Amino acid sequence: MREVLLLCWRDTGHPQGGGSERYLEQVGAGLAARGITVTLRTASYPGAPRDEVVDGIRISRGGGRFTVYPRALAAIAAGRLGLGPLKGIRPDAVVDTQNGIPFFARLVAGAPSTVLVHHCHREQWPVAGKLVGRIGWWVESQLSPRVHRGNQYLTVSLPSAEELDALGVDRGRVAVVRNGVDAVPPTAPVGDDATRTAHPSICVLSRLVPHKQIEDALNAVATLRSRIPGLHLDVVGGGWWEQNLRDCAAELGIADAVTFHGHVPEQRKHELLAQAWVHVMPSRKEGWGLAVIEAAQHGVPTVGYRSSRGLTDSIVDGVTGVVVGAEIADPDRGGEDVAALTGAVEELLLDAERRTELGEKARVRAAEFSWAQTAAGVHTVLAESAAGRHVSGLIGADPTTDRADYAAERAAG
Repeated sequence: MREVLLLCWRDTGHPQGGGSERYLEQVGAGLAARGITVTLRTASYPGAPRDEVVDGIRISRGGGRFTVYPRALAAIAAGRLGLGPLKGIRPDAVVDTQNGIPFFARLVAGAPSTVLVHHCHREQWPVAGKLVGRIGWWVESQLSPRVHRGNQYLTVSLPSAEELDALGVDRGRVAVVRNGVDAVPPTAPVGDDATRTAHPSICVLSRLVPHKQIEDALNAVATLRSRIPGLHLDVVGGGWWEQNLRDCAAELGIADAVTFHGHVPEQRKHELLAQAWVHVMPSRKEGWGLAVIEAAQHGVPTVGYRSSRGLTDSIVDGVTGVVVGAEIADPDRGGEDVAALTGAVEELLLDAERRTELGEKARVRAAEFSWAQTAAGVHTVLAESAAGRHVSGLIGADPTTDRADYAAERAAG
């Protein structure tokens, strides 16, 4: 395998870039380090060059939120004819990232396509509006599985693989390669008793967009503040929903108990994680939940929702953190799930021994993940795809330290 084309609607420099973009670029950097020519085609945004090389990946940008898709297809087709920004491209394998909508690269690429799906978007499509949401979900749940019925699929967690199965994707074509994680910067503190805040503290590490449901963390603080004096919430990350969250905190009367840090450098991010007692991830949907593992690097357990699906893989319930609520999100019982989240957070804040136990087991598990391992797993999937073969199941995991052992440990007490 000599050349790979990566397709994604955003890159990590995009103002709305997040964990899925980070996964793809880390994989691309790992492939480039193996001597493979890697090109990433993605959307443009203000201030971004049309073409640049980052970590060995050539990034070609064009199009916006919706036009990125047809412009990418046109660039691929033209490139095969020796024209345009992708002139001369001859990939052996293509990664078509489906963030709700795929690029349908198999129609023009002339190479095997692997469809990368972090999670399904049924719960998120309504945010796009009634009409767009219906069309989007139809494309994701009906059209894409039909068009890609012979293609390899790649996802990041076992629950996401189950979601694809529910859409009719043959499990024999679904490979799972979990996220890696960056090492804690050598100059940053690593969480322990000496780094924790003197006051009870919660941390949320997330993009600030509606489906991350940061409001649930704010409501938890509002409920617990009278019972846990000095409680403070640090919200780390930025996004277009930030002002709504600030308004929510003010309406709840907890503005003085919440700090919105916005986007911060890696060093500062790890300093804030090292200070936290508990990490909360109230997202409506996650493919994996990279922030869970980043918090775990500092011995901080995470509380999240079972209905998010991906968190049931990144969190080993009752061992490295806590997942609460129903398996399927139900708007009619949303208050019950927030109450369950609040209760779980309260228990960990008040029980130092339990909090430390979960945090230290989370730290051990976090050490199992690396981007090098992720890149190696994806390389295996793409090499098999380029050779005309499908792979399935968990790729690149160490069977001696996988979640089955944590489940057995929990059962044994």
